[in-house]
Amino acid sequence: MALTKNNSKRKRNILHLICLLITVGILCIHASVTVYATESQDPESTEDSTIRYGAGEAQTPEELEQLNVQNRFSITVDNGNGQVNGMLRIFIILTLISLAPTLLLMLTAYTRVIIVLHFTRAALNTQTAPPNQVLIGIALFLTLFIMQPTLQRVYDEALVPFDEGTITQEEAFEAGMQPFREFMYRETLTRDVDLFMDIAGQEWDGETLSQIPISVLIPSFIIGELRQAFFMGFLIYIPFIVIDMVVASTLMSMGMMMLPPTTISMPFKILLFVLADGWSLVIMNLVETFY
Repeated sequence: MALTKNNSKRKRNILHLICLLITVGILCIHASVTVYATESQDPESTEDSTIRYGAGEAQTPEELEQLNVQNRFSITVDNGNGQVNGMLRIFIILTLISLAPTLLLMLTAYTRVIIVLHFTRAALNTQTAPPNQVLIGIALFLTLFIMQPTLQRVYDEALVPFDEGTITQEEAFEAGMQPFREFMYRETLTRDVDLFMDIAGQEWDGETLSQIPISVLIPSFIIGELRQAFFMGFLIYIPFIVIDMVVASTLMSMGMMMLPPTTISMPFKILLFVLADGWSLVIMNLVETFY
């Protein structure tokens, strides 16, 4: 059996060697062919060639700029106006999609909405009811509702004119950011702007929006959103804390100190929240804070 396996292995090796020798022989006897990047067969001709100079032959900057002139890559959008190339448009869209979460968190009402909804769930002490997916979905749709006038302005004042070619890319960016700047400035306290302006070492008259850089306005807006959201969360907690205190005092007076008060108070919290139509009250007052 061992002898048979050795013979088979030796035959395979001989076949592989024969195939290798045949391949090498074909390559050696095959006539060489010179290939050019033009229709001209004259290697000295540069009339249609994409290469003006060979490697190391350029002597001046002008000659260096002419190296392989036909293989350059350039983007021209009608002197800054008009339609963007399809592949470039896809690249820009994908880039914006990757930045969308950050833009959503930093430039819109999403931060305040999601924090207030989280405080509401924590005050009810229902742990995961409603679940995170539901809270995020509610926050997204409420953000879309609150930001709809701002987004409409961006579409009318920036996207439509740029698509029609009436404004440049820089003008479209400025026009698109202006509604967001006005929205953030409306929700930002002057002291927050002064704080970051002092840190940045810049001057501001305290009133003019155009003097505030976007790098200062965004963190000032975020601080204001966090302050407002936590203040609303505190107000939401107050009635539920009262219920916890009443339940805890009742259990202690009955000598039932081993029973967790939260176990008894949670049904009363849910009952109070449902009877008061709590979700409608929270969402209504939350949305009204932006108007």
